[in-house]
Amino acid sequence: MNFSVYKNVNHATLIKLYKALVTPRIIEQKMLKLLRQGVISKWFSGIGQEAIAVGVTMALNKDEYIMPLHRNLGVFTTRDIPLEDLMHQWQGNLSSFTKGRDRSFHFGTNEYHIAGMISHLGAMLSVANGVALADLNDHNQRITVAFSGDGGTSEGDFHEALNLAAVWNLPVLFVVENNGYGLSTPSSDQFKCNSLSDKGIGYGIESKTIDGNNILEVYTEVQRIASSMRQNPKPFLLECNTFRMRGHEEASGTKYVPQELLDHWETKDPIHNFKRYLIDNKYITKIDADEIEKKIKTEVDATVKRVFQKQITIPNTQTELEDVYKSFVPLVHEPGEATKPLRFIDAIQEGLDVAMQKYPTLILMGQDIAEYGGVFKITDGFFEKYGSQRVKNTPICESAPLGTALGLSIRGKKSMVEMQFSDFVSCGFNQIVNNIAKTHYRWGQNTDTVIRMPTGGGMAAGPFHSQSTEAWFFHTPGLKIVYPSNPIDAKGLLLAAFEDPNPVMFYEHKGLYRSLTEEVPLGDFTMPIGQAKICSQGEDITFITYGMAVHWCSDLINEMKLSATLVDLRTLLPWDKETVKAAVKATGKVVVVHEDTLTGGVGAEIAAWIGEHCFTFLDGPVTRVGSLDTPIPFNAELEKNFMAQGRLKAKVKEILAW
Repeated sequence: MNFSVYKNVNHATLIKLYKALVTPRIIEQKMLKLLRQGVISKWFSGIGQEAIAVGVTMALNKDEYIMPLHRNLGVFTTRDIPLEDLMHQWQGNLSSFTKGRDRSFHFGTNEYHIAGMISHLGAMLSVANGVALADLNDHNQRITVAFSGDGGTSEGDFHEALNLAAVWNLPVLFVVENNGYGLSTPSSDQFKCNSLSDKGIGYGIESKTIDGNNILEVYTEVQRIASSMRQNPKPFLLECNTFRMRGHEEASGTKYVPQELLDHWETKDPIHNFKRYLIDNKYITKIDADEIEKKIKTEVDATVKRVFQKQITIPNTQTELEDVYKSFVPLVHEPGEATKPLRFIDAIQEGLDVAMQKYPTLILMGQDIAEYGGVFKITDGFFEKYGSQRVKNTPICESAPLGTALGLSIRGKKSMVEMQFSDFVSCGFNQIVNNIAKTHYRWGQNTDTVIRMPTGGGMAAGPFHSQSTEAWFFHTPGLKIVYPSNPIDAKGLLLAAFEDPNPVMFYEHKGLYRSLTEEVPLGDFTMPIGQAKICSQGEDITFITYGMAVHWCSDLINEMKLSATLVDLRTLLPWDKETVKAAVKATGKVVVVHEDTLTGGVGAEIAAWIGEHCFTFLDGPVTRVGSLDTPIPFNAELEKNFMAQGRLKAKVKEILAW
């Protein structure tokens, strides 16, 4: 291990690097003892690869964000997070960064410019893209660092994140810690390239492989790379070769590792070798080095004694529920008297335009949304009006722009991600349900994004362009789901979604785009998210529905000349229980209708809630009408047979007969 070529590193920095390097090792040794004693429940060891986390972090500016992983304790300690705070996190105490809601290094802190990992490998790489994009647009000369393990480079998120960063010239340093194993799977079973830095070639990204156990090589190389990236923004892929001396986590052990490999890497220990170099070259004496270690060990022991007392956790249910969303009191934006006729699609376009003017840093992302204007032409003309910084074509991918939206939020920016068709959101599912939806609950970082979802059938577009996907997300705390049925609500709810600092899934039925026109107020106005609308009031039967099904129910009411109460939910999450309760009470007979397949649809939850909370008001069973429990077919007649609309009248007659 050659340290002598880095003579440009001054004496003070060498000592600082040593202190930073030995700190996570001493902490880990203590944590492993506590693990064996049953004081902590889990530990992911970074022993043997501390030089990467420490060297990278030392080379950065304090205000540059880092997305660390399991084995990057050195990131947190080098950023000078108080040891007591870290230990509260490992204990799962209410006073921790995640209030006991997440474990080990699964947390973020904007104070220290760290964004916490989730267990799904690769998910934070595109979050780094969002932070970098915000800095780039603000002309900040900063870089962002995202860590990956060698196993994580096999994930699709790795490809999407690097490809997007390359196309957009984002100043993200992707650091791959190649420790030879993805849990127990060796590199030979993970990839065929000679080195992971070779992967950069395919993305047009500059890349390099270095010795990840040489603290001076890591530190000086990252300094050099970061300085260049700040002046000339573009991504870089840095592979740091190292080795994990303990199991993926302690329970898994290292029996799958040949002993000779462990023996070889023991000789390359980053701390022992650097300490010997400092002593041999008289930068420090052995007595001084021992004193540094003793001082750190004393602090660790004292902090453990202070923090690792048995703490009683008394859950507060109200706090748990409130922390799912960022607290937000919407302003009242009443519509003006001036109106103009707009189709559903025009109302959405106008809402987007108003939002772009109202929020000067709002960024729109999606496939073909720039010069082409999107497949439905909703963003037609936006690229020319607002420019390439704010209206951005993405490669054909879904996960990366969604992760980017979270990264933009970390830097205080609003965003919109358009799914070309809501069906394609499945390719970004993890980012939405595990990253975007959970981050505020986990460590208080909201995701200020609107995800637009062109949805629905009736156009003979087949099973991959016609699905109703809202139920996929209805089960996920932390999301809001909006589904308007008319142009006024489409514009007003879209503007409310942009105002809301929480993630909003905004569903737009494609069948309504050009089939429905009404007078829509000009300018900025909002409709309240979470509040249903009574479209008609009657005494015989209550329809509870949303989206296209509102029109099915309205048409049937007119056809059958019913005295009916029609509730347009408008928002599915959170849904308006009070309005539903009043509507049930008004008639005693209820039909819950949606276009989605019957089993597991949104209507199942609403019907169950009515049965539990409104039973005494009912004069018959709560009836659900949904589409067939099959994929939605392509043939027009088959699709018509699939749709719930064809079974609605018979169900209404059935419930009226009670």
